[in-house]
Amino acid sequence: MTQRDNGLQRREFLKKGLTGLAAVGAVPGVVTAAALGANGPVQAAATAGAKPIVRTLGRTGLKIPVVSMGVMNADNPAVVQAALDAGITFLDTAWGYQRGQNEKMIGQVIAGRPRDSFMIATKVPGPNRDRAMQGLDNAGIEKAFLAKFDECLVRLGLDHVEILYLHNNTEQAHVQNEAIIGALQKAKKAGKCRFIGITTHSNEPAVIRATVEAKAYDVILTAYNFRQDHRDEVRKAIAEAAAAGLGIVAMKTQAGAYWDKEKQDKINQRAALKWALNDPNVTTAIPGFTTFDQLKEDFSVVTDITLTPEEIKDLRLGGQAAGLYCQQCGQCLAGCPKNLPLPDLMRSYMYAYGYRNLQAAHELVSSLDIDAAPCGSCASCTAVCAKGFDIADRVRDISRLRAVPGEFFA
Repeated sequence: MTQRDNGLQRREFLKKGLTGLAAVGAVPGVVTAAALGANGPVQAAATAGAKPIVRTLGRTGLKIPVVSMGVMNADNPAVVQAALDAGITFLDTAWGYQRGQNEKMIGQVIAGRPRDSFMIATKVPGPNRDRAMQGLDNAGIEKAFLAKFDECLVRLGLDHVEILYLHNNTEQAHVQNEAIIGALQKAKKAGKCRFIGITTHSNEPAVIRATVEAKAYDVILTAYNFRQDHRDEVRKAIAEAAAAGLGIVAMKTQAGAYWDKEKQDKINQRAALKWALNDPNVTTAIPGFTTFDQLKEDFSVVTDITLTPEEIKDLRLGGQAAGLYCQQCGQCLAGCPKNLPLPDLMRSYMYAYGYRNLQAAHELVSSLDIDAAPCGSCASCTAVCAKGFDIADRVRDISRLRAVPGEFFA
């Protein structure tokens, strides 16, 4: 697609897709506990007319519309441009997304835009995710972490970002690592980031509570969706963090995008997004969209987060369908004699078959310390999934990506 074609599509989208957002919203009300799958009532945020719902990100004071953009999967700058033009002000990226190309693409899009018209969050991995940092002393970890962050700023073409996250934490020790906290605070003191935070994809309640306990952070980016078996516990931890003044950003709200591998049964994206945003302690969500239609669908929620009876039905809250979404609960780990990183492999599978992002799946699989045939000589799989996934089949399927050169996805 040519640059001119991208521009025409963007203008046509803005003209037809978002003009008339005033007609999207209805009068918001209260969403019941049954609708949210909670043990108590949760009030829906109210809107006046069709104005975007804007919330404050904890003690940071940043005011952000409830729908933001996770840019991880996006490789078309015209979609990011359209998102900013439509009224999205907060973009989420990371050092490792698309091998750095994601930040470079964002940098090209925001070049020339007023600096107060957008906010950027990026992420850098710590020693729990970056093998190059493992074995280093505290000074070495701090130096390596800050060097990666400096790369982020160069790619983005900025002298600072709004939020710098420690990326992908699963244990208390990860967010309470003194070397990492020191590096984050040094970046903040130097004015290279305004606020610091952590992200978590699994074991979220424990990680969130450990982050509160550390008393060093401003923001938490957490997986949060209607498919989580432990969503009530995640909600409680989020409430505790919000009460402590931390800002909460939700990710993985679409829970894999599809119910099935064949992509014939799509999850109701608007309903899934509304579900997360009906928690008043969530400031904004960062759904990942890669097309103008997906942008239109997600951003239409920004004026009204009321869940309709039909949308509640679409969420199948009482059902047990396994779908593509891995709970990242880790219950399968004890049954694996090879000690494989099964939750990470299942997340890669979701990237490939749910989000249609082979590059993200390949990057995650390639980062893992596994063999080309990870299941090896196991005659049968003794790892048991709480949701009934065929773990061995999915591991064999997704591990094939290791044989594909990374340049293939560039």
